[in-house]
Amino acid sequence: MQSKIISLTNSRIKKIVQLRDRKTRQELGLTIIEGVREVERAIDCKADIKEIYCCPDMLNKMGSLALDKKLQALEVPKFELSSPVFLKASYGDRSEGVIALMSIPETSLENIRLKNKSNPIVVVVESVEKPGNLGAILRTCDGAGVDGVIVCDERTDIYNPNVIRASLGTIFSMQVGVGTSEHVLHYLRDSKIRICVTTPSAKMVYTDADLNKSLAIIMGSEQKGLSAFWLNNADMKVNIPMNGVADSLNVSVSTAVVVYEALRQRKKGDK
Repeated sequence: MQSKIISLTNSRIKKIVQLRDRKTRQELGLTIIEGVREVERAIDCKADIKEIYCCPDMLNKMGSLALDKKLQALEVPKFELSSPVFLKASYGDRSEGVIALMSIPETSLENIRLKNKSNPIVVVVESVEKPGNLGAILRTCDGAGVDGVIVCDERTDIYNPNVIRASLGTIFSMQVGVGTSEHVLHYLRDSKIRICVTTPSAKMVYTDADLNKSLAIIMGSEQKGLSAFWLNNADMKVNIPMNGVADSLNVSVSTAVVVYEALRQRKKGDK
């Protein structure tokens, strides 16, 4: 560590606290990564980390030797924080003793590199509002091996610290992009990716749809669902049957259901 910070009014600590605000993140081009798994995955995925802040008392309790070695090898400014100072800098409900400041990556759609160019699965989320839901979607997409996640008409920034935490750091392993609905539509059409929307009004159940070819699964916001723009531009519409009193699932759960059905169909086709 370069130096120890024990003052609650230290300017660096004030900066970390200010980065909880989206406007400050946009102005400084920085965001916060907090947590052992999250920081470790950021390092593994070669995120552009600028500074590291650690509280040894907390970090030692986590017992992460792998992270300790990676932090030592990381050639960026490092600071030791006392427990009270770290608790002030920490924004989450689980303080694991490590915070990193990261340069926010470019999120242009043109920078997305699809792993499976001939038969990709892309998830598009329109106007998502809750960072926890977006983080959970990223985690699902990482687990399923989805080629990319695109946020259109964003209500929460994709590198919100709570998105990073809810994704458990899997956001760093994903190809992600941000754009307007119109821009995203042009991107999908140019890439020859079919558009599948989920809507309760659809007549086709998602398990009956052919999800075995290039596919963009479009998911709507938590409150309003999908806009007319995506409903009108869909190549296919599917519904997830609801057999109880609720009329819909949480958006992250709905995403998981359809994504893994697409994955199942592809695995079945490989046999």
